[in-house]
Amino acid sequence: QVQLVESGGGLVQPGGSLRLSCAASGMIVGIADMAWYRQAPGKRELVAAVTSVGRTNYAVSVKGRFTISRDNYKNTLTLQMNSLKPEDTAVYYCNARYRSLDHWGQGTLVTVSS
Repeated sequence: QVQLVESGGGLVQPGGSLRLSCAASGMIVGIADMAWYRQAPGKRELVAAVTSVGRTNYAVSVKGRFTISRDNYKNTLTLQMNSLKPEDTAVYYCNARYRSLDHWGQGTLVTVSS
């Protein structure tokens, strides 16, 4: 059974940084398409994605500030978020497309506020 567990969310001031992690079990991160999504009131957005062959793409709103990476040994997915803005406030979800099925974590809340 695939399980994704996010961690690393919290409250941060504008301009600050956070690092989100997604620990995967029951699947192999290295051969899956992985992504981070975020959900704010009335809006769901793909933040960043990395394919099984390592190709990455980012939402325009986060390009240059966020970095998605994958650790195949630890079987984890990470999102490094720098220069955070209040509009980055959302619940962030880890997503894995593995063997043609979508899997989701429970989400972690990121709040950017002074």
